[in-house]
Amino acid sequence: MSTPELLKEIDSLPLNEKLTLLEKAIRDIIRHNYQQQLSVAAESMDAEYRTNTELTAFTNIDTDNFYETK
Repeated sequence: MSTPELLKEIDSLPLNEKLTLLEKAIRDIIRHNYQQQLSVAAESMDAEYRTNTELTAFTNIDTDNFYETK
């Protein structure tokens, strides 16, 4: 469906359905933008985590058994 056809279809919807559509579109845009920001942040820190041993010091104990004290 082309954009003009889609807009014409949206125009024919009742107000409550337009609002539902708008809410869903805004949520999708926000979620996509958030995921992009997380991806950029992770990529920017990749080299740092691979080379800076202070950031990964606790990964040395990841394979150790953990026992909660009571």
